[in-house]
Amino acid sequence: MENLTVSAHIEPDTRFRVTPFADRTRPFVSLRIGGDSVEIALLAAPGTSEALRILAAAAIEAADALDAMTADAPEVTGRG
Repeated sequence: MENLTVSAHIEPDTRFRVTPFADRTRPFVSLRIGGDSVEIALLAAPGTSEALRILAAAAIEAADALDAMTADAPEVTGRG
């Protein structure tokens, strides 16, 4: 990966789009992650499919961690 640090919040309405560009001299796949004011595009060339699989596994791990946090959190109720 090239040197760049990006920080953005994933929201429930975050959009994800995969677009293959196979008809190029140097084919690649674009993975876009976006919301209303931020869009991140990851460009993956042939030979990087394993890195994408690792990214997908890390995203599943992060989702599981969030699920565990909300399962362990006390229920929030209205003020009495």
